[in-house]
Amino acid sequence: MSSDPFEIFLVATPGLEAPLAAEAAGLGFEPEIQPGGLTVHGHWPDIWRANLMLRGATRVLVRIGAFRAMHLAQLDKRARKFPWDQFLRPDVAVRVEATSRKSRVYHAGAITQRFERAISEELGAPIAADAPITIKIRIEDDLCTISLDTTGESLHKRGHKQAVAKAPMRETMAAMFLREMGFDGSQPVLDPMCGSGTFVIEAAEMAAGLVAGRARGFAFEQLAGFDVAALTPLRGAEPVTRPATQFFGSDRDAGAVRMSGENAMRAGVADWVRFETRSVADLQRPEGPAGIVIINPPYGARVGNKGPLYGLHAAMGQVLRDRFAGWRVGIVTSEGGLAKATGLPFQPAGPIVAHGGLKVRLWQTGPLGG
Repeated sequence: MSSDPFEIFLVATPGLEAPLAAEAAGLGFEPEIQPGGLTVHGHWPDIWRANLMLRGATRVLVRIGAFRAMHLAQLDKRARKFPWDQFLRPDVAVRVEATSRKSRVYHAGAITQRFERAISEELGAPIAADAPITIKIRIEDDLCTISLDTTGESLHKRGHKQAVAKAPMRETMAAMFLREMGFDGSQPVLDPMCGSGTFVIEAAEMAAGLVAGRARGFAFEQLAGFDVAALTPLRGAEPVTRPATQFFGSDRDAGAVRMSGENAMRAGVADWVRFETRSVADLQRPEGPAGIVIINPPYGARVGNKGPLYGLHAAMGQVLRDRFAGWRVGIVTSEGGLAKATGLPFQPAGPIVAHGGLKVRLWQTGPLGG
């Protein structure tokens, strides 16, 4: 197998490429921002590390080959000659996804069929729609690029959340919004509409130095030549540090609070988080230093009628201004008008971020005045 580094594409939530690039650089990668993600270079241990440790990536794709193909017969011949055995195992099922753009070989179904046949006949691996390994074929301007999805199930699935509230904030997004607010693990974090606890649990994990993917499996574990002994030390199941601060979540829904506590227990951060059933009107500033309030409130597109939401946001802003001097506030919303209804002194809104078919932005303040 070649000792040259691979081209690795780190898929980002659209709009959160910049904080993912900062995170990747902190892990020693040299990221180049592209639409929808970052390109980095590295070897297999780097691919494992990216999957395990990056909190903001959705998945990790590895480019394993490329060739030109002007017609289907040529595509078929080159697909059969490709060294599949360097990457795939004959006993692990594979599925193929293909796209074509501005190319003479343009029929995605025919491209998929040729690659499936090449893999099954030359390597002997079964083809299945629910296979754990996905090969992605992209043909653009007659150049066929072969990529391997080394992740499997999306990286926002950390492996410890069984309970999910309605319209949940994905863990990958929560981690990047915390990063955008300058969270470094030393500040307390409070979410007064915590849902299933995502912001609070992510903050506690980050503060404890826990590896994002420590509790889940990855597609790369079923590839040819995978070395399980080399991966085990990277998993880092134990906290690196004991956080010096606490992380707080509250919600008026007792079921959400119970669910958050259970999720925190499974994540191994229950010692550093506190969840309580309370309305925003009853919110109190925790004892200790000022920190970050971060909220993903309802914003109409999710819950129907927007009218009452303006009053909710105004009341929330009043509570935060009155009781949280010195704290910084971040609100994730698709509705700029709702953010402004809080009366909080927001800085210019962050970039548009794709979230479940909606376009949301992070609105954040500096430290609130007394």
